[in-house]
Amino acid sequence: MTVRRRHIPTRCAVTLAAFLGILAAAPAAPAQTTGGSEARTSWLDVRPASLAQRTLRIAGTVGGDDAGRTVRIERQTADGRWEKVATAVADADGDFVARWLTDSPGRYALRAAAERPAGATTAAAPEELFARIALFAAATASWYGPGFFGRRTACGTRLTRRTVGVAHRTLPCGTKVEIYHRNRTIVLPVIDRGPFVAGRQWDLTQAAARAIGLRATGRVGVLPAS
Repeated sequence: MTVRRRHIPTRCAVTLAAFLGILAAAPAAPAQTTGGSEARTSWLDVRPASLAQRTLRIAGTVGGDDAGRTVRIERQTADGRWEKVATAVADADGDFVARWLTDSPGRYALRAAAERPAGATTAAAPEELFARIALFAAATASWYGPGFFGRRTACGTRLTRRTVGVAHRTLPCGTKVEIYHRNRTIVLPVIDRGPFVAGRQWDLTQAAARAIGLRATGRVGVLPAS
């Protein structure tokens, strides 16, 4: 079991068709230069995960040489192209803040760079800043366990208080998904069928729910495990 804490707010359904549509792997990103903690004049700061269809804040600095210029933020598509998702104008210090209304769930590479006019006198090409972002599909999840411990699940696993897994109505047994909730993510295999309650898409085992702080039926984020 791997539980990873995300230092981001908790904002966490998705139809099976939409979920299966994002199973394709995202393209590899160039070396990441995010965070701003390094001794650098340029940096890019963006939360590593968010729910899709939410507004994402992207901040950074391109340096004083590009003060007043438009900063273009792009996302890499599945075929390797870069497409614009947001713009901002750098202030007198080269700092900028952009906001992107995210759309499709998936894992993406982002890059940002100042736009310079043809014939600009600045000798060096504008520095490109890179980051990665995981956009989780929103879903509703519950948890189960008491009353079922000691029994075998629909996938053949004997359920115990320590069993870490998730139930889904149709995904093949063993399919791994990443669940996001309360600043944490956990990768879980599908081990059972369910939930069979209208409006719920996932049913975590008691151990899995406790690992990410899911105490009652609630909103989570879901992506295929990377």
